Amino acid sequence: MKRSSAVAGYFYEKNPESLKNQIEECFKHKLGPGLPNFLSREYKGKYPAFIVPHAGYIYSGPIAAHAYKLLAENERPETVVIIGPNHTGYGALVSIIKEGEWETPLGSVKINSDIANKLMKEYKMLTADYMAHLYEHSIEVQLPFLQYIYNRFDFVPICIMLQTLEVARELGSALAKVLKGTNSVVIASTDLNHYENIEITYNKDEYVIDAVKKIDEAYLMKVIEDKNISMCGPCPTATVLHYAKKIGCQKSTILAHATSGDTYGPKDSVVGYLSACLYTDN
Repeated sequence: MKRSSAVAGYFYEKNPESLKNQIEECFKHKLGPGLPNFLSREYKGKYPAFIVPHAGYIYSGPIAAHAYKLLAENERPETVVIIGPNHTGYGALVSIIKEGEWETPLGSVKINSDIANKLMKEYKMLTADYMAHLYEHSIEVQLPFLQYIYNRFDFVPICIMLQTLEVARELGSALAKVLKGTNSVVIASTDLNHYENIEITYNKDEYVIDAVKKIDEAYLMKVIEDKNISMCGPCPTATVLHYAKKIGCQKSTILAHATSGDTYGPKDSVVGYLSACLYTDN
């Protein structure tokens, strides 16, 4: 089974060369980190978990590039698990695709069926459901960045509609068990506060950033509700925070934070973007 790109030509360029150029411009943007200086040749396991935004590349690409530069220069995973929210409302509450390939303008990426099936066995709510992923952009937009920095990897897509702390902890624990001993990186795909002015968004986003710094998934879910933060991927983010703790990550680093008002567009109605990593001292 092949899943064709749903948002090529919309969230990012459809032509392969134009897409490569667009990704490079994200790195070179005034808010970007610069192009990777080199590409890691090995998996070290020091940076096993990331939080990355998922809007159109002209909006969030420069912020996402910070995560991908750090990843490119420090890790060479065999498998990348990408966890995103369900924006479409289609499909199961917590869904996975367990076989096949996903196509982007830069080629196809194979799904790691072995890991997908083990995750389904470990976490019973995780359901094989193609419809949940058919039009969803939050996972897809990460693939061209990964294809740009790695010539070979496979991946596992997980799409979450049920945004609860219980799901985050159960899925995070399942990931920690199944991925133990593998050369894997886990990415939470999320944007932060939506469609308020830039000052309000910066203020609200700081609460999310504080939770990431503390590696505290319970605080994240509580503060989103208490402060009315319209973050679209709270459960994917909470899942990665819980996963990071389970595998022994002691620290987190905020790599970049900005809004669409900083990268491209008006400042009276913006979306917040965050890149962060969770890592070990080993």
